[in-house]
Amino acid sequence: MRLFCVGVAVAALVCGSATWGEATGSCASGLEAPLHDRGALAVESFATGITVVGTDGTTLKITCTNASDPHAVRFHLTGDPGREQLTLRSDHHQDNLGIRIEVPHRTNLRLHMGAGEVTVNNLEGNQDIDLYAGQITISAGDTSDYSSVHASVTIGEVKASAWGVDKGGFFRSFTRNTANGEYKIYAHVLTGEIDLK
Repeated sequence: MRLFCVGVAVAALVCGSATWGEATGSCASGLEAPLHDRGALAVESFATGITVVGTDGTTLKITCTNASDPHAVRFHLTGDPGREQLTLRSDHHQDNLGIRIEVPHRTNLRLHMGAGEVTVNNLEGNQDIDLYAGQITISAGDTSDYSSVHASVTIGEVKASAWGVDKGGFFRSFTRNTANGEYKIYAHVLTGEIDLK
């Protein structure tokens, strides 16, 4: 009986941890996996349009729009609970493809993409986003939530309407540091535009 109980306990432990293991999906199937509230998510993506939305749930959910070849776009989630890595890959370029990533609204986000458009809405956490070319749009919400904000472009425009800033041209940047606030925003585009609302 004791061996049976030990076996059941081990099986339960393995099954429980498996829900936090590796997960894969595609634009054809989508992807849904558990994600810790107040966790960190690092995203590496091919050039496309991405919208990251904070929700009241505790799951990662990925859906696509306008995918001409949905099986060619694949998602791969790895890492430990609270520190996950999400990789987005495509076999070829797809015009007008949009990828929506839903996460717990209290998530620390790190996102790198070669080119494209990134929009972040309803997220409460640190945000570190960089592109070689394209546009970053972040709905910052209450400016008092942030202890540090830095946005820069090598060529392009930095707009931070929440802080009353609008700069265009070469090597434009905006930095604001305060003693208060819990979170940080870092956004950089080599060529393009940053909009902090």
